Amino acid sequence: MTRHHHPIRQALASLALVLCALPAAHATGLATCDSGAKSGWQSTDVLTKQLTDKGWQVRRIKEDGGCYEVYALDDKGQRVEAYFHPVTLAPVPTKAR
Repeated sequence: MTRHHHPIRQALASLALVLCALPAAHATGLATCDSGAKSGWQSTDVLTKQLTDKGWQVRRIKEDGGCYEVYALDDKGQRVEAYFHPVTLAPVPTKAR
């Protein structure tokens, strides 16, 4: 049997390979960080300690847009969704929703 090569099928297969190679980030667009390679990032444990030392109760930290996205209660007990640069751990301003 001979195998037929269809240009569209080959293009779709190539596209699928490229998409699979991309990082699986589902950025919300509220903040983005030019954070470089993950080998240069500080750990989430360091960020958690920094925030708990300020009186925050950290619920969850995830990656979003190259930033750390933090869900927490601040020192006043208010719910907070905040972004921090993973290298400097500095707060990152967010865009309006």
